[in-house]
Amino acid sequence: MALDNTQPLNSLGFAKPPSETRVVVAMSGGVDSSVVAALLADQGYDVVGVTLQLYDHGAALAKKGACCAGIDIHDARRVAEERGFPHYVLDYENIFKGAVIDEFADSYLGGATPVPCIRCNERVKFKDLLETAKDLEADCMATGHYIQRKLGDNGAELHSAADASRDQSYFLFSTTPEQLDFLRFPLGHLPSKDATRALAAEYGLSVADKPDSQDICFVPNGDYASVIEKLRPGAGQPGDIVDTEGKVLGTHNGVIHYTIGQRRGLGIGGLTDPLYVVRLDVDKCQVVVGPKAMLATRTVPVREINWLGDEPFTSRKEWQVSVKVRSTRPPREAILRPLSDTTAEVELLSPEEGVSPGQACVFYETGGSRIFGGGWIWRGY
Repeated sequence: MALDNTQPLNSLGFAKPPSETRVVVAMSGGVDSSVVAALLADQGYDVVGVTLQLYDHGAALAKKGACCAGIDIHDARRVAEERGFPHYVLDYENIFKGAVIDEFADSYLGGATPVPCIRCNERVKFKDLLETAKDLEADCMATGHYIQRKLGDNGAELHSAADASRDQSYFLFSTTPEQLDFLRFPLGHLPSKDATRALAAEYGLSVADKPDSQDICFVPNGDYASVIEKLRPGAGQPGDIVDTEGKVLGTHNGVIHYTIGQRRGLGIGGLTDPLYVVRLDVDKCQVVVGPKAMLATRTVPVREINWLGDEPFTSRKEWQVSVKVRSTRPPREAILRPLSDTTAEVELLSPEEGVSPGQACVFYETGGSRIFGGGWIWRGY
């Protein structure tokens, strides 16, 4: 059907009135997604709120600091009632367990440091939920993520949030061009979280002062190891803490309790120089420690790459980019060398400490805001 060129584009980019534009809002029950829903409803859009029940929240009803728990479903429903739009709760527990939780446990057991929030966006929210939004005949789906979608010469582009301290681009690198066409991020241009809370107060939302979630939703107390031991009984098998020569320095109660770069809690005091976890040898059930210098690396093997550049990924031998290898670190300049459509080697121009398998390596425009995609760090052997 031809577009009506006489109708100006609305704020979501459609050539029709907001009242004729249906938008599904993914509502976690937090202030961000609640503000998105209220904002769009206030602008006259046909808003439908959807909240995902991702895990058995019965035991989490009273726990704060975790998204998608029972109290959050209640809060999302209450916001929908306050603002007068329909709200649905979808049971995605089985999908979430198979697509996110199981891999999280297996990755930890494999000595990696996984980022389940990325897999949740990739495999649940921007896949199954997005398809549900289309089934509801929505024109688009909006979320409360702090990231920007901008239109370039070749279509929709992904850009960092205006507020660098809130930017969530690291967790959204695997968003595909097709998904990006359908997604909207109304908060990405805001200068701060304070601006979001001010909007929540302006709309009189009951969640205006609700604390931000801090933990992975199915690990609400931050105790990864206990969750993994529950999912994989026997995972906490004890073993030795050894140096790089294999000398036993102490014992541990399971490699799942350790991460690359960890210094505290090793229980091997009395040494002249501090030691850090430099490798987790799952096969030998060993935690390998060494000096800080051993954590520095310049070569990062990456796979499962999602490329968001304008030209094909393999059209060049090298790409000059900046990369993040941890969500909390700023991008650093690097050379990205494609090995195939989905694998590459990243050469960091300055060494980075604590690069860990299981983390993401996200590609950024050097000196700019655009995200060119990213991939998953692995051992490379």
